[in-house]
Amino acid sequence: MNAKLVGLSGRDVVAPAPNLSPLLRTNPMFERSRETIESVLEKTLFASRWLLAPFYLGLAVGIGILLIKFMQELFQLALIAVSGSESDAILGVLTLVDLALTGSLLLIVIFSGYENFVSKIDHSGHRDWPEWMSAIDFTALKIKLLGSIVAISAIQLLKQFMAVKTASDRELMWYAIIHVVFVVSSVLLAVSDRLSGEARTRTGPVDAQAKSSVAEAPAKGKA
Repeated sequence: MNAKLVGLSGRDVVAPAPNLSPLLRTNPMFERSRETIESVLEKTLFASRWLLAPFYLGLAVGIGILLIKFMQELFQLALIAVSGSESDAILGVLTLVDLALTGSLLLIVIFSGYENFVSKIDHSGHRDWPEWMSAIDFTALKIKLLGSIVAISAIQLLKQFMAVKTASDRELMWYAIIHVVFVVSSVLLAVSDRLSGEARTRTGPVDAQAKSSVAEAPAKGKA
């Protein structure tokens, strides 16, 4: 509410009501409540990363399914090892390579995604732990994923060309177009990552020089 004050001339002067928002900001109880809510919210959001763990477990099960299909294809290839033609053997081997690359792609996604988004894996006790699993970041993960997809697409295209007698021209055309799109996408991603890395390396010395000049300024003032 506005308060009436009597001035020197005898007239009533209306004083504005005080603003309570700065009082609430400086209230210790209000600050503690706000910090508690923020802490609970941040801990909840941070703990939500564990919801991704079942996804990676499902991908591990997918590797087991690929292993079953790999063994089936290997058995079929062994049956035609003697009686089959050279083209059949090459197609069977390409199918095995395709399944192996897909399993490797899943493995990259599982380990890199888990370490980047869920939790760090303690690999100090594992002697055979690959170095790339602990060194790959999200940018390198994208490049590796696209590289694996390009390799899988190339194998599929090669399989279609090996069976060119049964494949139509339209199928070959679309396989070739899709493969070119994957190749161009991977090249563009690699170029953009390299350009961004060069930009960071250029701005790094400038930022360090600016920080050093700011740190030297008070010392010169004292001298």
